[in-house]
Amino acid sequence: MTTINALAYKGNFLEVFENAAMYGNPVNVWTEKGNAVIISEEEYRDIMETLHVLSVPGMKEKIIEGLKTPLEECLSEEEVAF
Repeated sequence: MTTINALAYKGNFLEVFENAAMYGNPVNVWTEKGNAVIISEEEYRDIMETLHVLSVPGMKEKIIEGLKTPLEECLSEEEVAF
């Protein structure tokens, strides 16, 4: 993660912003009054999705269980009834 003070960020806004947005590099912008982190929209959406999935009771355990299930025990698309 890149760290930059607000004055330097102000002078290089476009470059710093594009670096975060296009390449997924978070930027920590600091001032005497506090810090803020700039991340890409894609990274933000990924974080929100992860928080949502983990907020569903029992979901974390189901995911772990699924990861431990051997592939040959999984149903193929043809075997799944809708």
